[in-house]
Amino acid sequence: MIKAERRMLLHLLRLALKGPCRLRREGDGLVLEQSGRHLPVTEKVLAEAVSLGLVTRQAGSIIALPEAAAHLRRALQEDKEEGFAAQHRQIAEEQRVVDGATQPVCRNLAESPLSVLSRLKERSGAAFLPQAAIDAGERLAADFERGHLQPKVTASWEPRIASRTPGERGGLADLTDSAVAARLRVNAALDAMGPELSGVALDVCCFGKGLEQVERERCWPARSAKLMLRTALLALARHYAPPPANARRRHAWGADGFRPEH
Repeated sequence: MIKAERRMLLHLLRLALKGPCRLRREGDGLVLEQSGRHLPVTEKVLAEAVSLGLVTRQAGSIIALPEAAAHLRRALQEDKEEGFAAQHRQIAEEQRVVDGATQPVCRNLAESPLSVLSRLKERSGAAFLPQAAIDAGERLAADFERGHLQPKVTASWEPRIASRTPGERGGLADLTDSAVAARLRVNAALDAMGPELSGVALDVCCFGKGLEQVERERCWPARSAKLMLRTALLALARHYAPPPANARRRHAWGADGFRPEH
């Protein structure tokens, strides 16, 4: 049900809960009348209310059923919670490639673990984290999620390994090809960053930890985590988009008296 139809359903319930409503046809639509109030409704919305067991039609009248009040309270509470959550969102429209085609998408910047860090500035006013580093961190987080690597925080009802019958599939065999590929990409990314840097990238990008928490858990000095994270993400960005081979500088060392050939 689209938003306009949902709003019409809620208005219908409000009116019907005040007392029986007279239903009459007006042109191509329907109108509910109750104590001088008029509410245009559609056949679809009215049929939805009847099918949900919220109202009943009796001899040209609409009468609210006991379930209508509970449904209306629940819907209004959901709208209130949705409005509160919307205050904490930062919606940005971006272009993403989906199935080979570029499509506009909406992304909540507040959900990204790097959203706050992306607003940090250097003393010169430049961004502390380049866009390539942020994109690399979000790509790592996406592969981490696709690979189902997040630890479970709820009870698992899956049978334990000890209860499996001989020859039964398990482990990687239970994962989809896309999940296995995502895990391989995560492993390659961690190898590219190295053991000294991969931990902080995992903590911030994949586990959503704050920089202060990382410093506390790892016994690092204050304000050192953001420097380590930037180094890690820059290395990760080079892994995802390696620079051209001819762009790398080569150094030649010569003994005393060495002169380059012209």
